[in-house]
Order: sequence, then C-alpha cells, then structure tokens
Amino acid sequence: MRRSTLAIVSVLILGLALVAAGCGGKKGSSSSSVSTTGGAGEAEGGATADAAACTPAKMETHSAETLTIATDKPAYPPYFENDEPENGEGFEGAVGYAIGEQLGYAKKQIKWTVEPFDSSYAPGPKNFDFDLNEISITPVREKAVDFSAPYYTAKQAVVALEGSEAAKAKTLADLKDTKFGVQINTTSLKAVEEFIEPSSKPEVFNGSGDVVTALKNGQVEAVVVDLPTAIYLTEAQVENATIVGQFGNAEGEEWGALLGKESPLTGCVSGAVEALEESGELEKITQRWMSQAANAPELH
Repeated sequence: MRRSTLAIVSVLILGLALVAAGCGGKKGSSSSSVSTTGGAGEAEGGATADAAACTPAKMETHSAETLTIATDKPAYPPYFENDEPENGEGFEGAVGYAIGEQLGYAKKQIKWTVEPFDSSYAPGPKNFDFDLNEISITPVREKAVDFSAPYYTAKQAVVALEGSEAAKAKTLADLKDTKFGVQINTTSLKAVEEFIEPSSKPEVFNGSGDVVTALKNGQVEAVVVDLPTAIYLTEAQVENATIVGQFGNAEGEEWGALLGKESPLTGCVSGAVEALEESGELEKITQRWMSQAANAPELH
C-alpha cells in the first residue's frame, strides 16, 4: 500500500491475511534470502550466505555493529507509539526490534532515523540499513530497492462521510461517480484507478494529513487508505466518517522492510522475518498491536 501515514490505533481487520504492510501490484518477494536459524540460503545472483554471516560483527551495516532502522515522521500508531520509534511500542516498532534481536543486536545497538516515505524507495544510496514504513512491495519499487520477506498484508478500504452517496455504496461500481482523495505515490491511488475507474480523476494530495482534511472539509466525497488506517480515521480523526468497505477482489498489499538495491543485508533481514514468522513471534506482535477486528464489508 502505499501506506497512508495517518495516525492509527491498534487495529486489524478480520480477514486480513497476516504474513508473519499505497491493490494493483503483484505480491512481492525478497530480492535475496537467507536463513538465520541455520543452513544457507541462496541469494540473488547465486551467491550464498548463512547464519554465521548474519551477525553484528560481520554484517555490512551503515554504522559498524549498529543496526539503523528508518521510518517517517510523525510515526503514527498503531505502528509506533508517541511518535517515538525507539521505545519499541507499536507494531512496526516491535517488528524492528524483533528483527534486530533475531540478528543478534541488543536494543542499545539499534538506532532509528527519519526517512520520508516518498524518498525511501527512490534509487540511490541509503543512510539506513532498512526502512519500516508500511511500504507495499511492488514491481516498480523493486526495480530501485530491495525488499525483505513480507511481514504484513493489508487491504485497501474506502472511507466516506456518513449520509453521503458514497457511504451508501454496496459495490465498486456504485462508487464510479465519487470524487476521491488519495495520497500521492500510494497503492491506494492505484487501487482507485484500477478497481473503481472513477469518472473523474482522484484528487491527489502530498501528505496523509491533507487527505484527512480534504474529507473533513468536503473537498472530496471519499478517500482510499489501507484498512487499519481506515479504522483509525473513522474512530478518531473524522467524527462523521464511515468505512464503506474493503476491496474484495484485490489482493492484499504485502509490506516488506525496504533496503538499498542489492544490499548485502537483504538476505539476513529476510531470514530474520521468516524466522520470526516460523517461531510465532511475528504473529504475537501482530496480535498485540493489530488485533481489533472490524466487520468491513467487501466491495466487488
């Protein structure tokens, strides 16, 4: 998804496929993989790496024996709490520290840095080791950056003001004449264009806060965001907003840790995510921070 960086509380939608995070792109896979629980994994280009190479002393990190994790600012719930990634609270805050621990880093060896969402997947060198920012894995982004194995899957959802024509929609076709607002460069925008094909172009905004403001002010009739974001938006941000439904036919968007293209760490980070999934730790983290179920109807 491209994710909308709206402030959101601990929520998860019944029916979301868990792995373990702006429809329209194929599901991604890590550019290389390696098991951190034993054995060797084959990386891109045929190179191999094993668990012995995935340690603080041997990993080629941005800073020696320090794991630098990036995210946007503000860092919103339920992904982060109190805009403080370093406290380890929130879904992605906890995932970041869990990956670090899996790779052998103590909490004091993990550093957080700010990286705006739009610049995270731009080509070029990175000043972080990996980025956790609800970044959907898409083929276009994979041309410029690496992604780890996915750690979460989310669907897109439509939010409209109560009493509006859009709020009455029962199908995607019912939304054809709706004036939508979406954040620029997101999978939410792609979902609107591909699955709704509205009669008028969506209003595109630079930031997630602008999307919320546009809905509040009636500048747009509805917005599209990932489903966890939609729940917080209706519960805490826009008093008279309602979730119209989630995209029923579109595959959920897989979120992966983002790394620089051909990063030597991609295999290690993927292996850590997969190990957390296999051990059940990732599911525990997900249930703690993203567990509130919501009956969001599917729109077809």
